[in-house]
Amino acid sequence: MALGTESIWLRRYPTVTTPRLRLLCLPHAGGAAGFFHSWGNAFGEDVEVLAVRYPGRQERIAEDPWTALEDLADAIADELPPYLDTPLAVFGHSMGATLGYEITLRLAQRYHAAPALLMVSCRKAPHLLTPRTAAFGTDEELLAEVDKLGGTDSALLADADLRDLVLPALRADFRAVARYTARPGVPLPCPVVGYVGDRDPDVGPDEVAGWARTAPLGFELKVLPGDHFYLVGQRDALIADIRARLSR
Repeated sequence: MALGTESIWLRRYPTVTTPRLRLLCLPHAGGAAGFFHSWGNAFGEDVEVLAVRYPGRQERIAEDPWTALEDLADAIADELPPYLDTPLAVFGHSMGATLGYEITLRLAQRYHAAPALLMVSCRKAPHLLTPRTAAFGTDEELLAEVDKLGGTDSALLADADLRDLVLPALRADFRAVARYTARPGVPLPCPVVGYVGDRDPDVGPDEVAGWARTAPLGFELKVLPGDHFYLVGQRDALIADIRARLSR
């Protein structure tokens, strides 16, 4: 695919000038590319943002959602070569952090193109993961899990009409997360930064710090005020921190 050709997998926020760097953003379970819309032009005139569009939501609502993180990582990694003419950084939130890890490995193995930086948010490292039984429970159990985590998804699911629209993708994503069981962490070919909210009910700072085991080229942990969706309330602080890192 030539650069400039529309990709169904990527919502692109182009820069006016040739970008110095690209930032790939991977949403959480049940999330969509629109979650990162306010990030589109937030990192300066020379950083181009690419937000990933998962099947089964927004522009891809007519498609069946996928239920294997490995398949998603394969498809996304294979979509990125046209964008590798410039350094690439990766940010993934929750489920997106695991996808970012798998995509990073694929880019290095298949295309000899290690990202400049991997940023993982509110997610345990691969060797610390535990099964998520809510993926196979009733709708009520799944909704209770989402409500516990908070964020905009919880508010959307309070609307019965929207709930019916969102639930298939949400259930598919939770199933994908549950199927991705603990495995030895493969050392990554780039530095890693871990982000987490100090009141996250799902993962704590010590667990996010476990990513250090996969980061021989360097690891930093950043704890911000908030819960699993700290990046909504702390949007400006998080963007300022990422912007500073991308400027190094």
